[in-house]
Amino acid sequence: MRLPDRVTGSFLVVLGAAAAYGGWLLPPVPGQPVGPNVFPLVIGTGLALCGLAITFGIGSTFEETEEIIPIEGGDKKPPPGKLYGLRALLPPALLFLYVAVADRLGFIITAALIVYATATALGARWRLALPLAVLAPIGIHLIFSKLLRVPLPIGLLPMPW
Repeated sequence: MRLPDRVTGSFLVVLGAAAAYGGWLLPPVPGQPVGPNVFPLVIGTGLALCGLAITFGIGSTFEETEEIIPIEGGDKKPPPGKLYGLRALLPPALLFLYVAVADRLGFIITAALIVYATATALGARWRLALPLAVLAPIGIHLIFSKLLRVPLPIGLLPMPW
């Protein structure tokens, strides 16, 4: 494990702990199961856990190797394809898609299209992108709509719960 990883992980632990502590200090809203204190508490705890994972190298397969200085003219990468530069336009295009069709199609269908397009653009095969596109929007819908009570567009696919 390299020293910069330990420093970064430690910083994330401190930042996450501070956010979680700040969320814990906020008073809950009477009559609401989830108040303004829950979001910083959950995000801070998750950030601190990720910082611990980085600090102690949990889940990393990093192996330090000697720096190899390339020889001139050897191992040049081929130039990127014609559509390579268009990947930069994907986030604003997907945001525009969400704004344009979310009310008509609903959150679940629109988010599924966005997740599938993003996953395949990042190089995931359809066998991974398709289940991710189905499960991620449903999970997000359950968290935001049911737990946090954030109204999401229903559209064509109303959830039975």
